[in-house]
Amino acid sequence: MSVSERDEVAAAVENELTLLSRYHAHAQRAGFQLDRSAYLLLGRLELEHPLSLKQLAEAFRLDISTINRQIGALLKRGLVERVPDPDGGMARKVEATALGLEQLHADRALGRKGVERIIAEWSDHDRGELRRLLTKFNGEIEKYDGNSWPRAGRTP
Repeated sequence: MSVSERDEVAAAVENELTLLSRYHAHAQRAGFQLDRSAYLLLGRLELEHPLSLKQLAEAFRLDISTINRQIGALLKRGLVERVPDPDGGMARKVEATALGLEQLHADRALGRKGVERIIAEWSDHDRGELRRLLTKFNGEIEKYDGNSWPRAGRTP
């Protein structure tokens, strides 16, 4: 593939990712209980818990003040709680509550139904290819950033 062809493909992929982001953000409004930041934080806390504010800030590459504000909102809604560090450290950590996980799972189920509606007519091969390529793409981003993301069912 020539340099100009590679540039053309990169431009097309970037455009499609922009559209995907737009569609995903639009779909997240109808029937969902959690906003994007709550959904992402609870998803991380479901896979790795409990975590300190510092660990969350590092995972999300955000200022600790931003994470503190977001966690504060989740605490007020009863979606997370502060717990002692199980390793005996001084800093308290945060973990999802049963209510937080319930809302996360409900929103995740809605999201899955939405995806299923879109790919309902796809072949098993195409479904598998989409999953494989998205996983590969995200893995490359994580490798580039030096910031891997835990996934359910994946051993470290």
